[in-house]
Order: sequence, then C-alpha cells, then structure tokens
Amino acid sequence: MQSFPKPLSAKEEKECIVKCRSGDREARDCLIERNLRLVAYIAKKYNMGDKDMDDLISIGTIGLIKGIDSFDETKNIRLATYAARCIENELLMMMRSDKKASRDIYLYDSIGSDKEGNEISLIDIIEYEDEDVAERVTMQDNIAKLGKIIDKTLTPREKDIIIMRYGLGGGEEKTQREIALKYGISRSYVSRIEKNALNKLKKSYESVI
Repeated sequence: MQSFPKPLSAKEEKECIVKCRSGDREARDCLIERNLRLVAYIAKKYNMGDKDMDDLISIGTIGLIKGIDSFDETKNIRLATYAARCIENELLMMMRSDKKASRDIYLYDSIGSDKEGNEISLIDIIEYEDEDVAERVTMQDNIAKLGKIIDKTLTPREKDIIIMRYGLGGGEEKTQREIALKYGISRSYVSRIEKNALNKLKKSYESVI
C-alpha cells in the first residue's frame, strides 16, 4: 500500500495558500503532495476492482489540483473539504465517461460488484452530503492514537463499528453498507452510530492531547 505524507497543519496550510496565490510553485506542489492522502481515501471508495488504484489516484489528483487552483480562501471552508468535492467530481466524470452514456449516472445505476459479487450502485459509495471527508481522514489518524480509551469511551456496538470502519487492529476497512448487512440494520443507522462514536472519540482525543 502506497504511503503519503501527513496533511499540513492549519497554520502551514494557510501559509502555503498565501504563497501559492503569489505564484510560488513550490507552495502549490506542497499543497498537492500533502493532500494526496485525501485523494487516496476518496479513490478507494470508487475502486470497484475494474480499475487500477494508481489510475484512480491519478484521476483524483487532477480534481485535487483543480480544487487547489480554484479554492477561495476568503470563504468559510477548509481547503481539504472543498478539494474533496472536486476530487469526487473528477472521479464521477471518469465513471460517466467509462459508461459511454450520454445521460448522467443515476444514484441507483449499477457501477460494478463488490468482492462477494453483489451489485453495487452509486448510492452505496457516495457518503452523505454533510460528511466532511477531510475531517474523517484526520480522525482516522487520531483514532489510532486513542488505544485503550476506545474501550472506556464507546459501547460494544460503537467499538465494533469503529474498528470495522477504520480497519483497526490490522483488519480491513468496511463500508457502512457492509456493516449494515452484518448487523441487519439500515445504512443510515450505521452512519448515526458512527457519527455518535466519532464525537465521543473526538472529545476523548482532545482531552489527552
């Protein structure tokens, strides 16, 4: 698995954006490089097994670059949050092109199959509108540092879902859909449990840093 450098701190990111807007190519390259982890995370959602992961990351990186170049730092939004939308848009355009269709891909159109051969539609891989993908990637790093705090903070079900969602303990990351099937509950309910657990962990993490 390819590894990527850690994201910039808020202060470092702000400094790079200012330099980038002044025409500093190194600052622009730094913004691209330090957001590649976000690209890889999003690209993984769109990996249906019919494309090389490196190709998806390359396409996602195009979206990242577009996001960096069009980002308006005067808006009340993080660069990574804005860039995440641009990355997803680029990947979706690729999917539409691959289908060679003149129409848009609808949410319930089949776009491939999972490892068990079950048909997957676009709705299965697109997260809810209010989810901050950048925040999730950051939280993924933080969760690994919590260790035993997870046991003290979460209920057994919350712990199980977080372990599966983030691949803790060396396991493979699971989608909300996969977890919902395991528990026999809706995907939206899994999302609510996950968000509640993340809020608990975030508070616990902030209390120990």
